[in-house]
Amino acid sequence: MSGWNYVVTAQKPTNVTHSCVGYFTNPQELNLIIAKCTRIEIHLLTASGLQSMLDVPLYGRIATLELFRPPGESQDVLFISFERYKFCVLQWDAETGSPITRAMGDVSDRTGRPTDNGQIGIVDPDCRLIGLHLYDGMFKVIPIDNKGQLKEAFNIRLEELQVLDIKFLYGCANPTIAVLYQDNKDARHVKTYEVNLKEKDFGEGPWLQNNLDNGAGLLIPVPLPLGGAIIIGEQTIVYYNGSVFKAIPIRPSITKAYGRVDSDGSRYLLSDHNGMLYLLVISHDKERVSALNVEPLGETSAASTLSYLDNGVVFVGSSYGDSQLIRLNHQADVKGSYVEVLESFVNLGPIVDLCVVDLERQGQGQVVTCSGAFKDGSLRIVRNGIGINEQASVELQGIKGMWSLRASSSDVYDTFLVVSFISETRILAMNTDDELEETEIDGFDSEAQTLFCHNAVHDQLVQVTAGSLRLVNAKTRKQLTEWKAPAPMTINVATANASQVLLATGGGNLVYIEIGQGTLTGVAHSQLEYEISCLDINPVGENPERSNLVAVGMWTDISVRIFALPSLTLINKEMLGGEIIPRSVLFCSFDGLAYLLCAVGDGHLFNFMLNPSTGELSDRKKISLGTQPIALRTFRSKNTTHVFAASDRPTVIYSSNKKLLYSNVNLKEVNHMCPFNSASFPDSLAIGKEGELTIGTIDDIQKLHIRTVPLGERPCRIAHQEQSRSFAICSAKYSQGPNNEDIETHYVRLIEDQTFEITSGFALDLYEIGCSIITCSFTDDSNVYYCVGTAYALPEESEPTKGRILVFLVEDGKLQLVAEKEMKGAVYNLNAFNGKLLAGINQKIALYKWTLRDGTRVLEIESSHHGHILALYVQSRGDFIVVGDLMKSISLLIYKK
Repeated sequence: MSGWNYVVTAQKPTNVTHSCVGYFTNPQELNLIIAKCTRIEIHLLTASGLQSMLDVPLYGRIATLELFRPPGESQDVLFISFERYKFCVLQWDAETGSPITRAMGDVSDRTGRPTDNGQIGIVDPDCRLIGLHLYDGMFKVIPIDNKGQLKEAFNIRLEELQVLDIKFLYGCANPTIAVLYQDNKDARHVKTYEVNLKEKDFGEGPWLQNNLDNGAGLLIPVPLPLGGAIIIGEQTIVYYNGSVFKAIPIRPSITKAYGRVDSDGSRYLLSDHNGMLYLLVISHDKERVSALNVEPLGETSAASTLSYLDNGVVFVGSSYGDSQLIRLNHQADVKGSYVEVLESFVNLGPIVDLCVVDLERQGQGQVVTCSGAFKDGSLRIVRNGIGINEQASVELQGIKGMWSLRASSSDVYDTFLVVSFISETRILAMNTDDELEETEIDGFDSEAQTLFCHNAVHDQLVQVTAGSLRLVNAKTRKQLTEWKAPAPMTINVATANASQVLLATGGGNLVYIEIGQGTLTGVAHSQLEYEISCLDINPVGENPERSNLVAVGMWTDISVRIFALPSLTLINKEMLGGEIIPRSVLFCSFDGLAYLLCAVGDGHLFNFMLNPSTGELSDRKKISLGTQPIALRTFRSKNTTHVFAASDRPTVIYSSNKKLLYSNVNLKEVNHMCPFNSASFPDSLAIGKEGELTIGTIDDIQKLHIRTVPLGERPCRIAHQEQSRSFAICSAKYSQGPNNEDIETHYVRLIEDQTFEITSGFALDLYEIGCSIITCSFTDDSNVYYCVGTAYALPEESEPTKGRILVFLVEDGKLQLVAEKEMKGAVYNLNAFNGKLLAGINQKIALYKWTLRDGTRVLEIESSHHGHILALYVQSRGDFIVVGDLMKSISLLIYKK
């Protein structure tokens, strides 16, 4: 039987297409609702900022999103239409804390040409109907009755075929739409229609406005008392309501989004294609508009949607860059901008190309994407794993172990961080200024290396050093009693929980001690035949303070043994095999199941299912986490216990659906780790690396880790070259010409693959764009080259008739052009093919060999294959070539020498 493919979404959509603000979840609480392709996110506006409430997946790509309030109701409901002509109305259910579907339906027609300018979905301000423009020449109406129920939809024929925008006007006795359209002479006009629900037809509207700005593309209906509409063009802004006409010229730009600031419609935010934010102010005397003004505010991401929240805070949703939460300040900053970015939300889209590279050479691939467009273009490095966000760090050499302690058993937060070195122990604590400073616990031996310490019952602390086991009063910090190993023995390995201590002294001696109030009682002793390498006594049964089992890792026979407490009788012995000793054992429970984890010195980890009552081990599994010894520790995050495996490839072990999963951490090498849940850094981890101690918070478990490298230009193709440790990208830079026209220049850029700095660039000719890029080597040549395929996109040509193949060599971090060859068409793709170069050029596939002519290397055609329409995609394997054509589907070719 053939294998199955398991396809799963690694990253939810991040591209924000729509947003709206209203009272959806509560009549008193304002919500921001964001549409991201196939999901909606519901946020709550609080005094401290945006608070995420819910992320709802929907079956379909969202085309329009509108909040409206049905008659007689105190909360808004949400109307969503989808690209495949379905729609739904969602309502918040306070009991379940989730949205429920109030109405749904299909609004597709059997005939009709889908609109070129995108679907339009609008709701009448007085909630009498929902209007949809889905097909050219048709306006679909869904009536709403006075109880807020939707009635049967019907179509009304629309004379205007090239519709650019439709909006409902405010304050009309009958529902009235304004239609912005383009006629067959490319002139643009606005016409209004009354919607007659009884007759199911249009009536003549109150006004029309002909011959607008050629770039007019957006209608903004103005609420009462003013009424009318604003028409946004590329060079002018017009206000008209049938009697008052006001127009002002603006700097040439294409307005992409608007957001209303005031409920009476006297101020609007506008965002253009370059991400410039403007404030449009309508001056009026409550009844009559006297003037329009446009003020530039500053720069944001290129917006696809704007939502004004409150107190000068605006949500800027973007499809081309990161979405932002911004504040508009009263005073401009030094750059003259009124915009202050409060928060950015990562957006990976639009991804036009990507490559998978193992940048850290740790065997884990990372995806490097060409993301964004125009000035928001960037490279995104996406890796699967968990991010540790550094909160504080201090230089400390030679850390041998770390433990966190609470000042009292009843405390919620940890106070002390005990850091052990080869001949001393230091105790750090948080002071009132949220800084780590050194402190003392008088009862602790600070002149020796700590092997283990822990909070114990009756408000006590235990510390184990090579010489003794000390019990200390947590409140007075004074020593209560001490247990010393019988001379000449020393303690080698130790572990403890709140009421029990287990020690291994030299010669295979295992000692079990119980902690009382001010007492340490030796309960049992066992003499084993080999030395002990690691111990664990973490409780996994019913009692969180006592364990009935102990795990012991052994030298010599390379085994892990389970003993019963308090008698220390052997109940299980598991041979691990191999020659590498176990370095860390740990009892833990995930999802109510008990496990024993055992890590050996070469980076392998064994996990066993554990029966807590009998000590039986089953379901043995082995996994490689790295190449260095692993230290296992439990920690809590979001009220769930996880395990941190510290090694050269630190990993978090967690459970999902009763399966153990392993997720990499974005740190190079971690030697020691302990949870440090302090008041200033809740749910944090203390991490000991080479020469430094870091306190960090941990991201959501199992989350993609995304790093952004802003380019300020649009990357469209990318390739990686292992030999030169570099990336090469084809990119497009947009700039303003002397007459405010947009100028587009294309480049090939070289980027260092560790720092992501641009080290070299090669400018392409005027109208020349990069279509493809690969790294390849040729027969009889030891060098590795970057090959770039280009096309000349001349304005008068519908399809390129000219292009080039450029061959670059990387020398001293710079791109050197070694060879170029002109082509009769666009080089849509390139492939390394058996030491030669395979190119898809317009309708043909051509194979080039790398020959030496007069001492220089040149590309020479060897063979070609015609008969395609446009060979957009080419892949090869061995002598086989697969061609993906624009119109002729897939062809399979074979190369014969």
